[in-house]
Order: sequence, then structure tokens, then C-alpha cells
Amino acid sequence: MASDLHPSPPSDVCLLLRAHAEQRWLSRELLPALRRLEQRDSMPPEELAAAREHLEMLWIEASGRAAESDAAYAELDAASALARGDGSLSGWARGYHTAVRTLRYAVARHVAQLRAEPSDALTHGHTSH
Repeated sequence: MASDLHPSPPSDVCLLLRAHAEQRWLSRELLPALRRLEQRDSMPPEELAAAREHLEMLWIEASGRAAESDAAYAELDAASALARGDGSLSGWARGYHTAVRTLRYAVARHVAQLRAEPSDALTHGHTSH
């Protein structure tokens, strides 16, 4: 009965909200952390180590947010298959999700590159004086 009082939003709206939340979080949290690590030559080694750890924590959260967006996409797919239609809002939600996925993959490549660099290579400029 309580669910009748607070019905779930339609799956296209859920996808829009999830994709927007993921895009906003990537832009406000993860991208600044990546930019900070790109400035690693100007960081002392201990700050660089902390920045790398912070990136790891953010990447774990990013993975969870991506899974939530993808689950909302799958839910929209299931609902669309049952309804046998693809309304304009559903199409827009799918397109937005695709754009966010593109951003996600670009960020993932950048994160993978930074994670692949050994710690001593990242601090190379700081150890010899």
C-alpha cells in the first residue's frame, strides 16, 4: 500500500537521473583528481602518494555509480520491450546514457594509464636533487 502512495518514477526518468548523477560526479570529483595527478611534477612525493590513493577510492565509487547507471539502462530496456514502444523521452535517456558511457570510458582509459605507472616513475623527478 505504501508503494501506491509513492510510485516509482518511470524507467526513462530513472535512467536520466542516474546518468546525470554519474556525469556530474565524474565531472566534479574524478576529473579534478585526474587533473591534479597530471600536475604531479610539482607535487612532493607524500602528496603524490595521497593523490594516488584518493584516485583509487574515487575509482571504486565511480565503478559503483556506473553499475547503477547501467542497471537503470537495463531496466529501461526491459520496460521498453514490454511496452513495445520507444517514446522520445526513452530515446533521449538512452542517448544521454551513451554520452555518459563515452565520458566514463575516456576517464577509465586515463585512470588505467595513471594506475599502470609505477609509483617510483611518478615520483622520479622528486628523488634526485
